[in-house]
Amino acid sequence: MTDSPRIVEQRGLYFDELEEGVVYAHKPGRTVTETDNVLFTTLTMNTQALHLDAAWSSEQPFGQRLMNSMFTLATMVGQSVTQLTQGTIVAQLGLTDVSFPHPLYHGDTLYTETAITGKRLSSSRPGQGLVTMQHTGRNQSGVVVALATRTCLMWTQEAHAAHVSGN
Repeated sequence: MTDSPRIVEQRGLYFDELEEGVVYAHKPGRTVTETDNVLFTTLTMNTQALHLDAAWSSEQPFGQRLMNSMFTLATMVGQSVTQLTQGTIVAQLGLTDVSFPHPLYHGDTLYTETAITGKRLSSSRPGQGLVTMQHTGRNQSGVVVALATRTCLMWTQEAHAAHVSGN
C-alpha cells in the first residue's frame, strides 16, 4: 500500500478516443466583455472603429460595437481545448470555412460545440492521425455567431505513451 495519492491529469482525447458524428459540448460558456474586445483589438493592432468607437458604431447598422471576430474565433477554438486537444494534439493544421453569421456583442455569452466530422490515420506519420472538427459558437439565446472547420494532427494513445517514455 502506498501513501501517495492517485494522480489524474486533465487531458484531451486521443485520436483513437474521438468518434465521428459525436458532438462535444464545451462548458462553461464565456461571457465576453468590453475589456476583452478593446484589449484584444488593440493587442492585434486592429483599428476597426466597429470594435473601438462606441459613438461611431451607434450610427452603424448594428447600432453598437461588435466583438472582434478573431476574438470570437479564438475563444470558440479555445473552449474546445480542455475537452478535446489538451496534451493530445501534435499540431493544428488549418482552419477553413470560417463564418460569422450573427454578431457577438459585449455582455453576450459564447457557448461552443464541436462535432467530429472526419478522422483518418496519417499515411506519413505513424501513431498520429488527422481529425476534422466543426466548431459552432452560439450566444446565450442559441443564435449561431461563428462557425469554423478545423483540422488537427492528433496522437494515438499508444504512440504518445511511447513518445513520452522515449521508446
